Amino acid sequence: MAIETISLSGRKKQVSHKEMSFLERMYIIAIFKGLWITLKHLFSRKVTIQYPEQVREMSPVYRGQHQLKRDEQGRENCTACGLCALSCPAEAITMKAAERKADEKHLYREEKYAEIYEINMLRCIFCGLCEEACPKDAVYLTTSKVLVPSSYEREDFIFGKDRLVMPLDVAMQNTQLKNAN
Repeated sequence: MAIETISLSGRKKQVSHKEMSFLERMYIIAIFKGLWITLKHLFSRKVTIQYPEQVREMSPVYRGQHQLKRDEQGRENCTACGLCALSCPAEAITMKAAERKADEKHLYREEKYAEIYEINMLRCIFCGLCEEACPKDAVYLTTSKVLVPSSYEREDFIFGKDRLVMPLDVAMQNTQLKNAN
């Protein structure tokens, strides 16, 4: 007997309710299949890395810690548009916009900037959607294999602008490398 059901995506699925045999009702076949998988893995070679002595090789597409980029003059790229916060599926990004004052032209590119920009690293899933959504190329997930440091306090995992903005010397080195090429 087959019954049609509609899933949440709107697609129809055929579901059959056939009568189970005696062995299927006793789950003996399922138990032996599970035992066979366990025995097979019991005698296979384990993949263990002795951590401090050996370091696991990171993937070439590794997405590391977040950074807020600066331009070639050392000004912050972020204009507090909020697209990164909207695109974040984990809702890990919070920001507050502010207007640039006349004496702050050397700090920010646009009239509007992120006065508060925080990422809760406990919520972040490192998906990179914030990086893709940013129209000013301000958010960047580093590929420098820098991991989020461990801690026992929740407050240590809420990264503010003090930990996210690219250091000025790194921004100037990037500018020099671009000019050299």
